[in-house]
Amino acid sequence: MIRCVGALIFDPRGRLCLVKRANEPGKGTWSIPGGRVEQGEDDHSAVRREVFEETGLVVTVGDLVGRVERPAPRGTFEILDYSCWTSEWELSPGDDAADAMWADGATFATLDRNGQLSAGLAETLRDWDCSPRNE
Repeated sequence: MIRCVGALIFDPRGRLCLVKRANEPGKGTWSIPGGRVEQGEDDHSAVRREVFEETGLVVTVGDLVGRVERPAPRGTFEILDYSCWTSEWELSPGDDAADAMWADGATFATLDRNGQLSAGLAETLRDWDCSPRNE
C-alpha cells in the first residue's frame, strides 16, 4: 500500500479546486490536489504541502471525507481525502500540476462526459455527496 492524500477544496460559490495532472498516473486528466505522504509526514502536513505545491493555496485541513484504493504501478494507492478551507482563491499551478481551475457542476460534468477526469473521481464524489455545485 502506498499512502496518499487528497484535498477537497470548495470556493464560496461551491466550485471544486481541480488540478490537471502533469505526470503519471493519470497524466493529462483533472483530479483533486494531492499526492504521496512522505516518510515521517502525517496526513494533514502532506495535504498542506501537496495543495501548496500544486495550486499555491495555503489551506486548513479538516475532517477525513473518505478513502479509496486505486491501482499503482508497484502496488496499490491508498488515498485518504480530506475537506480543506482557504481564504485564497488565486490558483498558481506548479510541481505536478499542468493547470488548475475552480470547476462548477456544469464544468465538472463536461470533464466527466469527455473522459477528462481521473479514474473514479466523479463516481466517488457523487457517492460522498461532494460534487461541485452549479453557480
